[in-house]
Amino acid sequence: MRNRPIPGSSGLVRPMSLLGDPVLHAPCEPVTDFGPRLHGLIENMFATMYAAQGVGLAANQVGVGLRVFVYDCPDDEDVRHLGHIVNPRLVEADGVVVRGSEGCLSLPGLEAGTERHDRAVVEGVTAEGAPVRVEGTGFFARCLQHECDHVEGLVYTDRLTGWRRAKTLRAARRASWA
Repeated sequence: MRNRPIPGSSGLVRPMSLLGDPVLHAPCEPVTDFGPRLHGLIENMFATMYAAQGVGLAANQVGVGLRVFVYDCPDDEDVRHLGHIVNPRLVEADGVVVRGSEGCLSLPGLEAGTERHDRAVVEGVTAEGAPVRVEGTGFFARCLQHECDHVEGLVYTDRLTGWRRAKTLRAARRASWA
């Protein structure tokens, strides 16, 4: 899957950073250059996300420590949400806390019940620098919170406790990609 084009896309599939890679565990830097390199990165991130059959992807998951994520994610009413956010900030996470199955492209094949709020609001800017505010509920809220965690240097296993955390980390150590 390394650097190959996706049909119908100008983006390249980039290698995925996996659990344990230092880039996943450090807060990402703010984007200051809104030029062609950022646009190319976002195209590559979409191509990589689609190739991996994901619904969201943060830049550090492809080895780039910048505050950017992309998404193509349904909510609980099956409404599709498609876009990107540069320099995202989770400004609200409220509503009911739900423990739901959560996976991550950086931990392929693993899932664990993870608590997230049922509503989330993220603010940031587009690749052109225009302000953007995205609100999500249900599964899309989970996606927004998950990707915001990534740009802060967290993976969903950091939110797990007790036997769920131990079981998931043990499975990650035994995984073929580890």
